[in-house]
Amino acid sequence: MTELKTKASDASVAAFLQSVDGEQKRRDARDILALMKEETGKRPRMWGRSIVGFGSYHYKYQSGREGDWLVTGFPPRKQNLAVYIMPGFSRYSTLMNRLGKYKTGKSCLYLRRLGDVDQKVLRQLVTRSVADMKKLYDCT
Repeated sequence: MTELKTKASDASVAAFLQSVDGEQKRRDARDILALMKEETGKRPRMWGRSIVGFGSYHYKYQSGREGDWLVTGFPPRKQNLAVYIMPGFSRYSTLMNRLGKYKTGKSCLYLRRLGDVDQKVLRQLVTRSVADMKKLYDCT
């Protein structure tokens, strides 16, 4: 079975965020960092080369594949900011309706700019998703 390439490391989160292209993207990334630190109570860690993650959990699929992944986090990408909401979005429809302008994948919330969304609602979304992950998994 293939081993997951993206793992937690001791690389510098501050140095990574300083390397993000564009002042607005760096500012948005620092704001999301502060929000996630406050809501998780965890210190940020780099996951792979481009994901800032908070907390971790161990998963195991019925197929036998297993690994460790972040409870929440974000990669500040060139075209958007992605915020990991690991339980997905179906249980958060009320919040999603109030959030603002975004797109979603299975567990990724894509924001062109942080200013496109209501940050109080984003905070609630992160807080609830982390609480739900703690119900589902033994999170560290």
